[in-house]
Amino acid sequence: MWPAEPIFTCAEFPKGDDTKPGLRQIITMTADQSLTRLVVIMERLRDPVGGCPWDMAQDFDSIAPYTIEEAYEVAEAIADRDWRELKKELGDLLFQVVFHSQMAREAGYFSLDDVIASVCEKMQRRHPHIFGDGKAAPDASAQKLEWEALKAAERAAAGAADVPVSALDGVARALPALMRAEKLQGRAARVAFDWPDVASVRAKVAEELDEFDTATSDAHRLEEAGDLLFVVVNLLRRHGIDAEDALRAGNAKFERRFRAMEALGGPGFPHLSLNEQDALWNQVKAAERQP
Repeated sequence: MWPAEPIFTCAEFPKGDDTKPGLRQIITMTADQSLTRLVVIMERLRDPVGGCPWDMAQDFDSIAPYTIEEAYEVAEAIADRDWRELKKELGDLLFQVVFHSQMAREAGYFSLDDVIASVCEKMQRRHPHIFGDGKAAPDASAQKLEWEALKAAERAAAGAADVPVSALDGVARALPALMRAEKLQGRAARVAFDWPDVASVRAKVAEELDEFDTATSDAHRLEEAGDLLFVVVNLLRRHGIDAEDALRAGNAKFERRFRAMEALGGPGFPHLSLNEQDALWNQVKAAERQP
């Protein structure tokens, strides 16, 4: 799809002159050329001759945090059911894909065409019941299990001969910590490394809390805090609750109630006693519970 060389040359992008064919062609591209238009804009921004100094100075490491931020903003727009904002945020996330692909092409690693081809091949490979001779599972849950089995087989095939295959392979280290904990636990549970029942997990939560309380140093307390959070994630997982979703909802509830409490307290809220603030908090809680 995308050529190895830039679609337009530097000479077609004279700085500050939108009357030249190169820039005019970007502006007037039709809707069915929209992805090409975005690629060309990215080429222009990274052009050594007349490009944007900020965009030219970026690399994979400096852009990665923006990519993560845009993904979270997509999730926030979905949670808010703000479809107009979702359209904008998906565009921003797509731009991140194009940005990384442009830097990769400059370095000779791969192109956007390679990125698209890779995901197309993967989706076809992992859906043999649609694109091959495979048989569809009876429901979405069973299909997910088959998909995970296909992924595990792919990881095993791609692994180095001298490196043992682990059930934990493929769980990205850059995932949010709660999400990664849940995925690690789920992988371990597939090979039967899990507590036998919820009661056992609850007992482990109490044990880890005791160990946190009796920690003898900051380093020890940090370690026990991690253990405590990890087992709480497991408790939630056993109840079918996503830890990230639960904490996100808890954050939203706290923010909503705190803002309402501030509004009730007025400008003098910061100077109220803790008991007075707590009374406002209880007032907000009571108001939320009213039908």
